Amino acid sequence: MSIYVGNLSYDVTQEDVSQVFIEYGTVVRVHLPTDRETGKMRGFAFVEMGDDAQETAAIEALDGAEWMGRNLKVNKARPREENNNRSFGGGGGGRRNNY
Repeated sequence: MSIYVGNLSYDVTQEDVSQVFIEYGTVVRVHLPTDRETGKMRGFAFVEMGDDAQETAAIEALDGAEWMGRNLKVNKARPREENNNRSFGGGGGGRRNNY
């Protein structure tokens, strides 16, 4: 499981996030998603800690805390939902096969 960290400054680095969370245990991984088109930070991160107790301690201590001029939103990350209704590509423009 991992931790979702929202409302981050767009200037934050993986090292910055790691330094905050290391106070609560072992930081296994920090992932800072970026926008596909611009390559810029999206304002949130996912942090994996050594175990559930460390994650819980970090969430309790940091949720709502002020950091880099922003109030953090920190909670357990939810599994990504699959969207089966997504449209891929340009489609066929409404063409039909009339056999």
